[in-house]
Amino acid sequence: MTHSPLGPTLETDRLILRPPVDADFDGFCAFHADVEAMTFLGGVATPPVVWRTMRTIAGSWALDGFGMFSVIEKSTGKWIGRIGPLCPHGWPDREVGWGLLAEAQGKGYAREAAIASMDFACDTLGWETVIHTISPTNAPSAKLARTLGSYVMRQARLPDPFADLVVDVWGQTREEWRENRKKFL
Repeated sequence: MTHSPLGPTLETDRLILRPPVDADFDGFCAFHADVEAMTFLGGVATPPVVWRTMRTIAGSWALDGFGMFSVIEKSTGKWIGRIGPLCPHGWPDREVGWGLLAEAQGKGYAREAAIASMDFACDTLGWETVIHTISPTNAPSAKLARTLGSYVMRQARLPDPFADLVVDVWGQTREEWRENRKKFL
């Protein structure tokens, strides 16, 4: 792990995870315009909304000391999604969430980045519990959560603007993650 003024940069075998920078805007726009990728993430959004969303994520690094990482494919240098720790106001708990462009899905990238993000949340941030808020109909995300060793802890409503959504709150404790993490070594 290396650090920049914005926050840490994590590397996996195939990915670079780092805080968002202005050059990521086109990638964020492509992601938020990707109907398949945005199915369970609030739907598609226009560039002005994406601009605010991206800067919210970047601002969380400055204000909270953590935020979602931009996920960069090492082999191409391409921005392929955002994955990492978040905890918006009113959220059910501290989360490691994920979202990748549809073209980057099915390659194991989400698992690879989620493992690095779970390590960061538990080992660097010292989180005692990590959750993943997942729609009950989002089978691919539920599968990833299960692969990470998480389980449905409860159901919850999210805060505005998602207050009409009931999600499954998947998660595990830091001690459970440390045990589950061994299967990825």
